[in-house]
Amino acid sequence: MKPMAALPDKLNLGCGRRKMEGHLNVDLAASVEPDCVHDLDCYPYPWPDSSFNEVVAKDVIEHIDDVVAFMKEIHRVARPGAVIRLTTPHFSCANAYVDPTHKHRLSYYSLDYFTPGHPWNFYGSSGFQIRTRSLIFTPSLLNRIVSRLANRHPHSYEQRWAWSFPAWFLYFELTVIK
Repeated sequence: MKPMAALPDKLNLGCGRRKMEGHLNVDLAASVEPDCVHDLDCYPYPWPDSSFNEVVAKDVIEHIDDVVAFMKEIHRVARPGAVIRLTTPHFSCANAYVDPTHKHRLSYYSLDYFTPGHPWNFYGSSGFQIRTRSLIFTPSLLNRIVSRLANRHPHSYEQRWAWSFPAWFLYFELTVIK
């Protein structure tokens, strides 16, 4: 890790070339010159419990070996009430299958499993509250209409229309509950 006066209170996991000012930028590839070189499949992460007010993971979760362990570790290093921002290709997006390093294809409902009260939350009593989530589509006139309908009726969209009108990616904003 590069020397820093103090640990920033924001974390950017899997930053690649998209480094964010005011964040601790972390990546496995030393060639992108992150603030910290770390393999996100190696736990625990090298930061103390409750270190960050914000965690960003853009196009990261689909590359992780163990999604449950990844979410638990984000929960550990985030402070109570921290905001978590995640993006990932939607399962209907061709890119979800094209990139050979993608290990998971997620749905609008995939992160529900990490929320207290969900019937299939077997991952501990604490977790996340979903603040917002969206299906994002490539910009076009037709997709403006599809996007409105899909985000209003995501279950019907994923069950019936996702393969005819594929979404581009998912955006999630979570709050840490501790």
